[in-house]
Parts: sequence; C-alpha cells; structure tokens
Amino acid sequence: MTNTTTLGPFHLALPVTDLADTLRFYTDLLGCATGRRSERWVDLDFFGHQLVLHLVKPEDHPASATNPVDGHAVPASHFGPIMGWEAFHDLADRLRAASVSFVIEPNIRFEGRAGEQATMFIADPSGNHLEFKAFQNIDMLFATDAEMASV
Repeated sequence: MTNTTTLGPFHLALPVTDLADTLRFYTDLLGCATGRRSERWVDLDFFGHQLVLHLVKPEDHPASATNPVDGHAVPASHFGPIMGWEAFHDLADRLRAASVSFVIEPNIRFEGRAGEQATMFIADPSGNHLEFKAFQNIDMLFATDAEMASV
C-alpha cells in the first residue's frame, strides 16, 4: 500500500542523445536547476526530484511505443510531476507561448469520473516523453471506478 503523505523525492535517470540541447530544454524551458555534472551526465532539480541526464549514442536510445488511454495514443515510456491545478495551467500557457509542440495537447482526462485530471505530454530534444498532470482533488490520485477498468 502506498501512502502519499510519506513519499519523498524520486530519482530518475534518462538517456539523452544531445546533452547540451536537452539540458537547455530542462533548464531554460522548464526552469530546472542543475546540480552535479560531468561531461556525460548532469543532475537536475526536476520539480523537487532528482533527474539525471545521461549521454548515450542515438542508436542506444530506446524507442517509444504507445498505448490507447481515454482517446489518446499515450507514450508507453514517460514520466513527469503531479502539479497543482494553477501551476499546471501556468506551465501549459508558458509552453504554448514558447511554441512547444505538444505530443498530447493539454486536456482533461477521465472527465466526470474517478481520477479526473488535467494532462499534457511533450518530448524533450532527445525524444523522452514527459507528462504533466494535475488533479482538482489530489485524493483522486489513485481512485478507480468500474468505467476506468475497461479503458
């Protein structure tokens, strides 16, 4: 059983094919601060979590399959923060203003059902998919209903 009140920051390491370009994406566009670094990797403060970008050859970067979720082709491999409702919409506005191409435009998923959430997907310059989501009611984070089981 997961207790969200006791969870701490997570650590995630991502393969990237262009360290400098991908680093600019996370720092300039998303506002992530940098930590330790070397010629082949860099630590980032990703919304309070430790994200490490590791340089790999393009042929070593994994491909991304998709799965159907609530009418969208969701990248099977993705990650991202759960944000406050206003912070989510502020980021969506900032990404639109920066002419970022959305993999999945900001939308409301599971509308009117348990787990209703705002969600959007973008990809970094190395092809890693990020999902940003927000709940009007964070207690719905792990909520289920009979309809969702068939999605």
